Amino acid sequence: MKLGFIGTGVMGSSIVEHLLRAGYEVVVYNRTKAKADSLVAKGAVWADTPQLVAEQSQVIFTMVGYPTDVEEIYYGQNGIFSADVSGKIVVDLTTSTPTLAEKIAQTASEKGAAALDAPVSGGDLGAKNATLTIMVGGREDIYEKVLPIFREFGSTFTLHGGAGKGQHTKMANQIMIAGTMTGMTEMLAYAEKNQLDLKKVIETLSGGSAANWSLSNYAPRILREDYSPGFFVKHFIKDLKIALDEAENQSLELPATKQALILYEQLAGKGFENDGTQALIKLWWPNGNVPEKKS
Repeated sequence: MKLGFIGTGVMGSSIVEHLLRAGYEVVVYNRTKAKADSLVAKGAVWADTPQLVAEQSQVIFTMVGYPTDVEEIYYGQNGIFSADVSGKIVVDLTTSTPTLAEKIAQTASEKGAAALDAPVSGGDLGAKNATLTIMVGGREDIYEKVLPIFREFGSTFTLHGGAGKGQHTKMANQIMIAGTMTGMTEMLAYAEKNQLDLKKVIETLSGGSAANWSLSNYAPRILREDYSPGFFVKHFIKDLKIALDEAENQSLELPATKQALILYEQLAGKGFENDGTQALIKLWWPNGNVPEKKS
């Protein structure tokens, strides 16, 4: 089976590597071609447009930054739907809007194809280690066809319903992460202010009811002053806005998520939008430098 993959960024490149190792032929496209060079060197085939990817592939994965990028990849000039996609499957791994996922599924159906919305969680580490959580919306028979491919880069995969339900599930995920990230950073700020040994605090909390993924994976990065993006601040802001828009459409108030968005927008306003989400600590520690412990 020949696969297409559009969007070879931080996570996409790791996913493609897993697919290549599994023996799949993979045709790739990225807006910045240089970001796909290492994958081509490992056996991927470059295509100049999303349309050409779709023409050469049976299952086409997309993983780009924003809903506007998804719209362009599918509906723009030389986009996926410019190709004859009859009998093919498109799978959007981007965290996007449920409305756009439904639109893509409808267009795919009209063109004799099928679509899944399948946003992922787990960040760069999940992509590297093939332990991503994959949240899927779409037809069950199509999900079953793609499941063996999901197994190559994920460890948890669940079909949550029809088109758009994968994106709704990812919004629930991001709402939860908003709470754990703000809690984790405020915890570190409090512990440092009270002159606690931060490593010991992280170890202790990780063994109790405060344990969570953000604490285990991002707190140690903060102590190393590593703010490289497993997940970009700018993309998290995008996700929180989608979640809050969806909640507003349903007359649902999410005050904690609103506050998380305010904090991350403050962080972006300071010039850290291209850092990883753990950079939120920079609102307390200038430039993310761990304060020296007072004697």
